[in-house]
Parts: sequence; structure tokens; C-alpha cells
Amino acid sequence: MSRLKGFHHVAIICSDYPRSKSFYTDILGFSILAENYRERRQSYKLDLALPDGSQIELFSFPNAPLRPSRPEARGLRHLAFKVDSVEKYCRYLNAKNVLTEPIRIDEYTGRAFTFFSDPDGLPLEIYEI
Repeated sequence: MSRLKGFHHVAIICSDYPRSKSFYTDILGFSILAENYRERRQSYKLDLALPDGSQIELFSFPNAPLRPSRPEARGLRHLAFKVDSVEKYCRYLNAKNVLTEPIRIDEYTGRAFTFFSDPDGLPLEIYEI
């Protein structure tokens, strides 16, 4: 039987392509694998990667509808990233004017974690490994 081997990518639709591109590359440190403008769809597709191979496809579509996330709605709840130190990464994000929630401890694993948002309010988490 064939088995899943992990996630290849997560797709995100943004409202302000230059702002989100800068956030994911300049602040979060994703590398650009490919950037394409699709004239027919008036849409960018930006393929981004982290050193471990994790990828994000960042899309822009004109007039994309809002997706509710708070209060929590059904569907994808958040995207979590692995970090060595939540405290250090929070300081880094805060220095880049990215607000973070107070650091919490996972009651089941004892690991530190917290949340922040991308430019469109997408909930993102950093989780200490």
C-alpha cells in the first residue's frame, strides 16, 4: 500500500501580492523557487520553500472573497512552523513589527508555542521542536 510521505505545500491566496511576498521572503525567510504571472487569470503564483523542503504556493486573485477565521470556523485552523526557540523567534518577529501572542506551553507535549498573523490575518503558529 502506498503511504503519504508528508506535506509538499500549502496554498495561500493573498490580497496584496507585493506585501505578502515581502512578508514570506524577507521576514519569514522563504526562498523563491518560481514566480509566474498568469495573464489570463490576472494572478501571480509564487512558489516558496524553506530549507527542509516545506513549500508555500502564494497566489493573488483579483477580488478574492474573505475567509472567516475568527471566531474559529470549520476548515484549516492555522499553519504551524517549527523553530528551535519560540522566545527568540518572537523577539525576531517583534523587531520586524510582527505582533505575536503571549507564549504558551502545550499541555500535552510541554513545548512552547505562540501565534502571529500574516498580512491578511492568516493565523500562523511557531512551535518549538
